[in-house]
Amino acid sequence: MGHVLGIIGDMRLRWFLVVLVLGVLSGCSGQSSIRPVEALDAKTGITWAALREPIELEQSAQSAVVTLGKHTSLIYFGPVEWDRSGNIGYGLWINVAPGSGAQVGDIREPGAVSLILDDGPLVLTTLEAPRLGREAYRPAVPWGQVAYFQLSAGTLGRIAGSQRLALDFRAGDGSVLRFTPGRDAHARLSAFVRGRNIIGD
Repeated sequence: MGHVLGIIGDMRLRWFLVVLVLGVLSGCSGQSSIRPVEALDAKTGITWAALREPIELEQSAQSAVVTLGKHTSLIYFGPVEWDRSGNIGYGLWINVAPGSGAQVGDIREPGAVSLILDDGPLVLTTLEAPRLGREAYRPAVPWGQVAYFQLSAGTLGRIAGSQRLALDFRAGDGSVLRFTPGRDAHARLSAFVRGRNIIGD
């Protein structure tokens, strides 16, 4: 009987170790999925860093009109860091994927895009990003609009630290549409800020 109990105890210990190892591995894979990626552009010598995938923002219920057989617009964004031999700059990549029949305005027009942060709105200004051999992010759809917007390290820290992050976009008819990110946006932006040693998170 004691021998049988010993075998059962060994089996429980083995299962416990297996579960423990799997838990550690899944935790590591979860952390690696939000870590920023970094690459050197051989053509320009610029080192750039970005999220593995851009953050998706959905049109809020107040501004979304759901029609049978149609889908609402989506916006994707992600921070980028460019390091030109120690001269570091930041930008925010934004991709608008318009829904069926959506009247989308030009995201490059002054005042067309604003971030809503805990401490108030931040109107974004377009930025001429460095031309690299590979872009930091891929557009979600080929017919959408893509633009880069100016960011400072401090502003990026504010964005990552905001608990009520949203994006306002001026549509083609002059109305303002609000887009909100999923729950993982804060964790992913915070990981980017920490990974780039930015103060302000």
